[in-house]
Amino acid sequence: MAAATVFPLKCAVQHYAWGKVGLDSEVAKLTLSDDPTVAVEQEKPYAELWMGAHPKGDAIICDNRISQKTLGEWIAEHPECLGSKVKDIFQGQLPFLFKVLSVNISLSIQAHPNKELAVQLHAQFPDRYPDKNHKPEMAIALTPFEGLCGFRPVEEIIGFLKNVPEFHVVIGNEAAETLENSPGDPHRVSAALKKCFTRMMNCETKTFVDQLNMLVKRVLKEAAGGKDTTGSNGELLLRLHSQFPGDVGCFVIYFLNVVQLRPGEAMFLGANEPHAYLSGDCIECMACSDNTVRAGLTPKFIDVQTLCEMLNYTPAPANSKIFPSVRDPGDPCVFVYDPPVPDFAVIKIEIPCSAKRYTISSIDSASILLVIRGEATGTAAPSEVKIRRGSVLFIAANQAVDLCIHSVDGMLLFRACCML
Repeated sequence: MAAATVFPLKCAVQHYAWGKVGLDSEVAKLTLSDDPTVAVEQEKPYAELWMGAHPKGDAIICDNRISQKTLGEWIAEHPECLGSKVKDIFQGQLPFLFKVLSVNISLSIQAHPNKELAVQLHAQFPDRYPDKNHKPEMAIALTPFEGLCGFRPVEEIIGFLKNVPEFHVVIGNEAAETLENSPGDPHRVSAALKKCFTRMMNCETKTFVDQLNMLVKRVLKEAAGGKDTTGSNGELLLRLHSQFPGDVGCFVIYFLNVVQLRPGEAMFLGANEPHAYLSGDCIECMACSDNTVRAGLTPKFIDVQTLCEMLNYTPAPANSKIFPSVRDPGDPCVFVYDPPVPDFAVIKIEIPCSAKRYTISSIDSASILLVIRGEATGTAAPSEVKIRRGSVLFIAANQAVDLCIHSVDGMLLFRACCML
């Protein structure tokens, strides 16, 4: 009998403290929908669902015809399932990790090194930077999703320096003036931004904690008096300060864009791009790496020097951070999110309620499929597998899957793959 090339996975759930709790979490809801016997604990955070072969959360194969227990073991035995190009370029490894995130409390403000810097950091500090790979990421909103991403246009930062005197104190007069005099010359702007951000990150703890407390007190008083606090980004400031009191990250909101994604909208986070996820549920796809350089909103180690040196100090408006999907000219159900890195791409498949049959096309890459909405029976001879909301399937390279759709409201699927 031919080896199975399509099979269901039971995926690892990570219970990080920042996750949404119980059935508020999309991660918990998807897990329960896929397996109604799962006991969801109402007080427990369900932060991430890991769909892939990462050693810290290798997916378990749910197919009794397969002797290997996990996806990682199966790929190691059948590297050809990755597709010939993927197998050669990524040394027989699945090059991406696919996730669902449910964010209740902000994740740390962070950036990820490019490949060159990752090699260097790993050699110098292997305990802090555990591998040599870059870590580009893409988030696609499942529910309204909010994040910080990239430096704001300079005019906005200068506006905050004027409206938020406490922010001005933390930056200092000299750096603030450099920024105020920089517009017009992109190189001067980047250098001035770097100077201001570095000043803030190196500000004495007592100074920034005192200034932050003054700022929070002032914004609370203004809000209580019915004043508009948008000039101080008041609502977000108070929310982050309640989550991370006295954290320098509370001032970072004056440097970075606040990006609001509607369901289906995406943001791509390339190397050296400062970012943080603030709230909502998303699908995330990323290169396989754990290299993270943190900037704030975290009790963890902050590597200030590495961070300030590596960041991309190019200002751009918030709407430029929304990464577009492209409709497949040959299949109106397919939208492709193809970022400028070789490691991964994500395909959204939206099947209308009128369709009773649909073929998930074969591609020259292994892929992982997640069902967000709908029910079907999938056939890829000799396998037949029932899928519903929350189901996760591994599909080997060059393998199509024919769906016989049972749900009346169509289907919504996301498929992570590698488009070389």
